[in-house]
Amino acid sequence: MSERTALIVRGGWEGHAPVEATELFLPFLKDNGYSVRVEESPEVYADAEAMARTDLVVQSVTMAQIEGPQVEGLRNAVVAGTGLVGWHGGIADSYRASSDYLQLIGGQFATHPAKEPELRVGGQEDNYLRHTIEITDLGREHPVTGGIADFELDTEQYWVLHDDLIDILATTTHPVRPWHPWHRPITSPAVWTRQWGAGRILVATPGHSVDILQHNSVRTIIERGILWATRTASA
Repeated sequence: MSERTALIVRGGWEGHAPVEATELFLPFLKDNGYSVRVEESPEVYADAEAMARTDLVVQSVTMAQIEGPQVEGLRNAVVAGTGLVGWHGGIADSYRASSDYLQLIGGQFATHPAKEPELRVGGQEDNYLRHTIEITDLGREHPVTGGIADFELDTEQYWVLHDDLIDILATTTHPVRPWHPWHRPITSPAVWTRQWGAGRILVATPGHSVDILQHNSVRTIIERGILWATRTASA
């Protein structure tokens, strides 16, 4: 197996445990022949030589800031064939002030609805709702999600704003509840891919905490996504 290069970029809000979350996938990367570099900020994206040698970026950076040359470097690398994979806020809620980043990803976290007011206690658990991740028809045939059945999670349920250039492999539906202001169910993408130039992008919105990343279906999707998004010989 020829060695491939993976770059892990992590940081931002500590509530998403970026170090522990990315460490979870290090054994998988190494077992599959990747040489892994870990960076604690997006500064590396501005290093054109380093990015040209990178076959895959695994990003876990929630919120934070990205400079113009950094987002330009990431975009250029993906166009040239570097794959990009991430989960939850580490990719769908990164660099909120950068429209160029948001266009690259194709979807942006908007909110995660909360429990009924009388059940809230002031912690992150206030936003944990039982919900279903439903595999789409496309997802049932896709190498990332094929063979995975619909599954339930008790965690944050992302409401995502998105464009129509994404290929949606799984969705989740926010129901109408008396304490919320919307008037009909809203379906959001939960797992999607995006082709950008020669590069492939995989976004999975589940992954708020390490235990969710350890869920068999979530972990399988991310691990398959790593292999699927990695630069191919033709890229």
